[in-house]
Parts: sequence; structure tokens; C-alpha cells
Amino acid sequence: MAQQQNLMDQKKLCCSICLDLLNIPVTIPCGHSYCMSCIQSHWDEEDQKESSSCPQCRQTFGSRPVLVKNTMLADLVEEVKKTGLQPAPPDHCYAGPEDVGCDVCTGRKRKAVKSCLQCLVSYCEQHLQPHYDSPAFQKHKLVDPSNKLHENICTRHNEVMKIFCRTDQKCICILCSMDEHNDHDTVLAFTERTERQKEVGVSRQKIQQRIQNREKDVKLLQEEVEAVNRLADKAVKNSEKVFTQLVRLIKNRSSDVKQQIRSRQKTEVSRARVVQEKLQQELAELRRKDTELQKLSHTEDHTEFLHNYPSLACLSSPDSPTINICPLQYFEDVSAVVSEASAKLQHVLSEAWTKISMPDVDILQSHAEPKTRAELLQYSCQVTLDPNTANTQLLLTEEDRKATVMGKKQSYCNHQDRFTDMFQVLSRVSLSGRHYWEVERSTYEASIAVAYKEISRTGIESGFGNDDKSWALECFNNNYQFRHNSISTLIPGPRSSKIGVYLDHSAGILSFYSVSDTMTLLHRVQTTFTQPLYQGLGVFGSSGNRSAAEFSKLE
Repeated sequence: MAQQQNLMDQKKLCCSICLDLLNIPVTIPCGHSYCMSCIQSHWDEEDQKESSSCPQCRQTFGSRPVLVKNTMLADLVEEVKKTGLQPAPPDHCYAGPEDVGCDVCTGRKRKAVKSCLQCLVSYCEQHLQPHYDSPAFQKHKLVDPSNKLHENICTRHNEVMKIFCRTDQKCICILCSMDEHNDHDTVLAFTERTERQKEVGVSRQKIQQRIQNREKDVKLLQEEVEAVNRLADKAVKNSEKVFTQLVRLIKNRSSDVKQQIRSRQKTEVSRARVVQEKLQQELAELRRKDTELQKLSHTEDHTEFLHNYPSLACLSSPDSPTINICPLQYFEDVSAVVSEASAKLQHVLSEAWTKISMPDVDILQSHAEPKTRAELLQYSCQVTLDPNTANTQLLLTEEDRKATVMGKKQSYCNHQDRFTDMFQVLSRVSLSGRHYWEVERSTYEASIAVAYKEISRTGIESGFGNDDKSWALECFNNNYQFRHNSISTLIPGPRSSKIGVYLDHSAGILSFYSVSDTMTLLHRVQTTFTQPLYQGLGVFGSSGNRSAAEFSKLE
């Protein structure tokens, strides 16, 4: 107990600058005592100022006081030294390379526990005490230790920047607000930070919502991978069982079928893995930004907050990979064809192999093509247009199902997929398998199309039907025209504001219908589609008449 008391008494004989026992103690006019070398070094650093000050109470002196050794304190220090009780601070109290050091400590600096936005100085626990004890420091703002206090100083006026200029979106000092910013919209940095703080919550909500959406997409992709693997394995097992019962020729075909299935499996799994990896990367980036926004929302330094907020709050427009579900019917159809082939022997097997070896082919093409609207609606799909592809003269509404020609350009962000010369737009999701959709147009010309993603986005070749990458039905007031690879076919037919489109991607069938009380086939295409297709919509006419076309919301 006596030893502890001696240590407490000894602290009273320590220099508040070096934190060791006083060495050649001197007392300055305000009454505080320091090592002679410590106070001299402190004042040497203040040479640029017109006056000297006390590091503890901040009292200033017109001229540097004359330093005289305090013999009484020197004797007391010598007595304490004789006791041998001179504990040194533990190593963890000193500032390391990653820590903020105390600006008052000389020699080896201690860790700062607070930074003062008024003094623009960082203090260790001992040197911070005057801020708690002296009324002169009561209005000073203390924050967590920071190495960026210099960023709070105006480089022009050497004043603390406490004002925020909304006109120039930057922090300024009070002198700047009366000078070059005198006619600008300015507020206190605290006021601006309070308003921006509210926006942090909104930004986090958007990020969290996108995280939830991406997690659902990742789960969906995982289910697709499992289904692909499961059905592919099942198809391989069934085909091997049948082929082992057939002749040598059939055994050869068994190996071919197995390879084809595995190739399809590898392609689909590889595609899903690539998309899954991109989604995982986006999730990681979203979580990182969410964490940084949360951390930023708790910082007490207004300038640091306002400096970092724009880059963190800016949420780039989503450019996520499209989630496409593989037509898993392929694997079941392989097994069915193999079973049929076993009964029809070599001739049927040869025909089946031709079907199996075709890329992206729906193997059983014996399904009858739908004829009535009720049958077509079994394959109905909801279409959402991709704003990143829309020409800037098109306004997308009705949950991105409707495109309208506008008199002025829309404020879309720059994107490499955007049509620049044609009033056109593509769907978000690609198509494979069987699908049916309907488009309702105004009395003006519209182009209803399907296209590969690689269709040109500039020049005349970007128009639907002007190359070999798109197929389009152009609808006029009194007739229709089908276009592909710049070849036009005039099509007579009943006038209708609604057009139905049926696509059997695997069979290479594309049909256009006039939809009214009855269904009238306008044109049918039989070809081979080598890539997934996207729905396309082109709207032409006068912006004053609000020319528009819309994908119907089918039940």
C-alpha cells in the first residue's frame, strides 16, 4: 500500500511532456513545471508564433520566459530516485506504426486516445487531462484519434473548415465563406452532415435489398446446377442400360450419346459457375460497401464523413449477369429417344443420333405446334425490357414493359449495349425453349423482333432485320413486312393492334400472329438458332403523338 502511495506521489514529479521524472525542473509563470529541455523543445517548435504557451493550460506569454532551475523540485526528484521506484509505461501504451501518436509527447510518443478538432492536436491520456479539467477546453470537440486532422485546415487561410458549400460540394473555412464563396449556398458542416446521415440509411437499405436479391439468384443457380447434375447423371445411367443390350453399332452410339450429354452438362455447369462467381463477387463488394457506410455513419469527424460519403454512397447502376434457367427437358428427352431407338434398330438410331448431335436441340420434336391462343398461352412469358439497351429517345414505363418515343433524350447512363441510332430496346432475359408473348402497339409503325445479344448497337445494321442476327416483323397501318438479313417479305393480313409471337428455339420455329377475336398466322420462320434470343421492340413515329408499343401482361 505504501509502495502504491509512493508511485502516486512520484507522478506529481513527472514532466507532463516526456512523462518521466523531472530532469532539471523549471517552473514557468503559470505555475506548471517541466524538464528544462522538454519545455525548450516545445517552445522551439512554436518559434513561428509570436508568443509562447503552456502545453497544459495553454496560457500564453508575450515573450519566452527565462528558465531557472527549481531547486526544491530538483531535491525532491533526487529523493524519489533514491527509492528506486521509477516505473516505465508498458510498451502497449506507446504508439506503433499503425497508431496515432500524441502530438505533445517528446521522444517516444504514447498512443493518442483522442483528437481535438479545435486544437487540431492528438493527445495521449495524460496530456488530454487538461481538456477535462480546465473550463477553457469545455467547448472543444474531441473525436477518436485521427491522422487526418490536417485535412480540416483551409490551406489558404489556415483556419478550421467548419462550413460546407453546397454550391461547390466542399468544406470551407469561415473566411472562404465571406470571400470567394460569399454568394454560394453555405451551411454549417454539422448541419450538412446531419442531412447526409439520413441518406446513409436509405443507401444501406438499397444495398441490403440488392444483397437479398443476389442471394436468391445464387440459390437459384445452385438449384439449377444440382438439377443439371442430377438429370445428366440419370440420362447417362438410362442410356448406358439400354445400349448395353444392343449390337456393336448401338454400343458405339452409346459412347457418342454419353459424350454429348457430358458436353451439355459441362457447358451448363460452367456457365452457371461463371455467373455464380460474378454474383459472389458482387455480394462481397456490396457487403464491403455496406460495412464502410455503417462505419462512416458513426464517425464524428464531419469533414471526413463529407469527404468519403460521395464515393461510398454512389451506387452504380446494376449490371449483373442474366440468370437463365437451362431447359432441363433436354436430358429427359435423350433417354426417351434412346428407348425408342432400341426398338427401331439401326435406321431409327441413326436418325436419333442426328437429333442428339445438333446444338441446343429439343430432341423430341414430335410435339405438335400450338394452334389456338389457349394452347399458345401455355407457353406465355412476362417480358421486362432492359433500360441499358434502350435508345435515349425511348421512355420505358409500366414496369419496363412499355416503350414510348419522347421529344427529348432520357437521362440514361452510358452503356455499351445501348442502341444509338435506332429507336429500339431489348429484353433483360434471354430465351431458349418454347415461349409466347404479345405486343400491343399504337397506330404507328412498330418492329417486333427477336435478336442475338451480339447484334450491332450503332449504324443501319443495328436495325432489327437488317443483318443475320435478328428476325423482325414490321407492322404498318395496312400491312406487315418480315425482315431478316436485309431481305424484306411483304405480308398481307388483317389489321390488328396486337401481335402474338411464338418461339420454339430448339425446333427453330418463329411464328407471328394477328391477335383479335381469332388468331391469324401472319408469318412462320423455320431456321436454326445457334444462340439464345432476346425479345426486341422498335417504335417509330412522331414523339408529339407519343408513339408507343407495349408487351402485354399475360395471365
